Amino acid sequence: MAIETKDQFLERMMMQEKPNCPHCNQLMSVWEVPPINFSDGLGWGAPYLFVCFNDDCSLYKDGWQNIEENYGHLASYRCICYLGEKNFECMPVFSAVGGTGQVIDDQVMLQEEVLKENIKKGFSILADCYVNQNTIEILRLLLDSGQPARVRLKAAEMMGDIGPVEAVDALKTARFGNEKLQEEVLKAVRKIHERHFTRECPFCAEIIKSRAKICRHCGKEVAGE
Repeated sequence: MAIETKDQFLERMMMQEKPNCPHCNQLMSVWEVPPINFSDGLGWGAPYLFVCFNDDCSLYKDGWQNIEENYGHLASYRCICYLGEKNFECMPVFSAVGGTGQVIDDQVMLQEEVLKENIKKGFSILADCYVNQNTIEILRLLLDSGQPARVRLKAAEMMGDIGPVEAVDALKTARFGNEKLQEEVLKAVRKIHERHFTRECPFCAEIIKSRAKICRHCGKEVAGE
């Protein structure tokens, strides 16, 4: 089962209509959870939530008195909702600005829209490349650090499916700065070798046949290596 990335989760969340807070009927905000545990210490369970930040919300306004009378603390509640859930929950806040630093504002949303368009464009190019077996363009997209991570991951997968042996050197020498992408590239290299019945000489790193006993490049015996 594929693991959903944080960007993919946010993209899916943005495609869903925001819920209205059941306490004040105001549209809830997309909120990025902080890097701290919540409630039972098991984490938030999602990288983003819907949160009501309306200061006139009855839950928030009444929460100050409720918590002070019952627990003796200066705090209140904000209404939260998980993606795909119909139930609403509460999270504690300790000031009027508590949690507002993680609100995904319009500027971030605009950046995400641009990212979605770039992903869509990149996938379209890759689809054409796959049909036309244009591995040079696929490799270019894979090595382009300006491309979205999802596009580069797909390009790496395609290189494994249709890439030539000649692409192995470029793939092995590149550094991607992304652990998941680096793993996908190494997987692509293995698939290329499997498809072409090749491997790399353990002594000189040149590409040789899988069943070769002597490396034709360095002359070392490689049987069983």
